[in-house]
Amino acid sequence: MTREYEVVYIFDSALEDDAINEKLSRFHKLVVENPEEVTLDLWGRRQLAYKIKNRDTGFYVVARITTNPETLPEFERALKLDDGVLRWLVSLHEHELGAPPRSEDDDADGRGRRDDDDDEDDDEEDD
Repeated sequence: MTREYEVVYIFDSALEDDAINEKLSRFHKLVVENPEEVTLDLWGRRQLAYKIKNRDTGFYVVARITTNPETLPEFERALKLDDGVLRWLVSLHEHELGAPPRSEDDDADGRGRRDDDDDEDDDEEDD
């Protein structure tokens, strides 16, 4: 059974772009049959909130992969052994960021609940 994962990488910012792309390709070959199926979002070089391995900046990449969970231990082992990777996070991707879309019924229910809550507050003030 395959699942969709999101992987956030922070690479050493001293690495060249070609070296980062080569590493990404090598890592993704461990978990997917066709690395071209991986969706990449390159955030680029950014200031780190705190030093990691004596570095102030890192190169951020967010990747979305679909793979079998059994491939993840070897993938994470390869990440751990690579000195060019400062940090990484693999998480199960369940949905897009942001609030889920609401229907008109949800909006009406929400307005009705807020109106009811206001009535309760008025009662407490009268006491």
